[in-house]
Amino acid sequence: MKLVGLFVVTGLLVLSGAVLASAEILALLNYESKAGQPVRREGIAIMDVDPESADFGKILMEVPLPPDLVAHHIFFNRDRTKAYVTALGNSPLQVIDLTRFPYRVQPILVPDCQVAEDLVVSEDNRVWYLTCMGSSTVIMGDAMTDKPIKTIRTTESTGAVILHPHGIAIHNGIDRVLITSTIKPDDMAVAGETITVLEASTGKVLSSHKVSLKPSPSKAAPVEIMFSPNANPPVVHITNMFEGTLWGGTWDATSKAFSFAQVDDFGTREQGMPLEMLYNAKGDRLYVTTAKPGFVNVYDNSNPRQPRFLKTLPAAAGAHHTVLSPDERYLFVQNSLLNLEGLSDGSITVIDLKDEKVLGSIDTLKAQGLNPNCIMPRPNHFESKSVRAGQ
Repeated sequence: MKLVGLFVVTGLLVLSGAVLASAEILALLNYESKAGQPVRREGIAIMDVDPESADFGKILMEVPLPPDLVAHHIFFNRDRTKAYVTALGNSPLQVIDLTRFPYRVQPILVPDCQVAEDLVVSEDNRVWYLTCMGSSTVIMGDAMTDKPIKTIRTTESTGAVILHPHGIAIHNGIDRVLITSTIKPDDMAVAGETITVLEASTGKVLSSHKVSLKPSPSKAAPVEIMFSPNANPPVVHITNMFEGTLWGGTWDATSKAFSFAQVDDFGTREQGMPLEMLYNAKGDRLYVTTAKPGFVNVYDNSNPRQPRFLKTLPAAAGAHHTVLSPDERYLFVQNSLLNLEGLSDGSITVIDLKDEKVLGSIDTLKAQGLNPNCIMPRPNHFESKSVRAGQ
């Protein structure tokens, strides 16, 4: 069932803050033209995704972006007054002051960064950490001034390696940042298999850990990593993109180190390319997307060290980022991965978690020849109901 055929909007609607505030569920979606389009476009759309709204599927406002940016992900600082946009092309990091309307996108100069991927902000909202897959660096930045303060590279003394970093997670309570070693941007056949641990306060590279049961080089390509909310001791979950597995890492306070183990194998359900993770507010549910052929896997996360698989819900090719509605009834799935053929449906799947069924798809961007690359909740309408990377 298609829910949005009548709601495709092609123009830019400049609305006041009061009008924006009237919607119940607004999402930020950065998009780019699908491959083969005669004119390349990039931008950020603010869309009403509330299935019960008269404006469901409508783009209420668009923020244009440079067409050569290749905007990738959107992340918030801790008080959600800023949005950071990472990019694979020119100018790898942009910032949006969410307290000023209309929104303005400003570049942040990060000379040691190429192919920016993920960003997290410290719990005191003062430092951000940015993974740069192309330059094999992690950049620490001042979250007040948005200026880089330190470039972190491989440290030979510890034997730990920072190689094509992508996913990143922070836990200031144990003074640790963890990053994934994923793929070489210009050669996907070169893939990593490790998690590297940094000291959050200093950026010191401490150790690297293999997260694959296969012989090296396994080319598992761990892509995303997240700390499970409210877990004691701290637990991280990891998606291995090429290997098709879910891993976990548990912190040991005595040794001050993580131990890693495989949690699930998506191949048993004929799924491949696990990508993003999302937790509900309580932390007892974990949602993991797989891009091939496009699913959401639901886990009981009451025991974060061993999440229990519950069910699979269908999405579309390239199932990637997810967002929960404030009441956690609806799950919205953005279906597109790097504009890759066969992995970029371009729709947003709407799932009713209460009835455990797909309501339909939002095809607003898809109908315009565009792919959404990320979906995030507009802060004023989401509060702090879910936890995901960068929040």
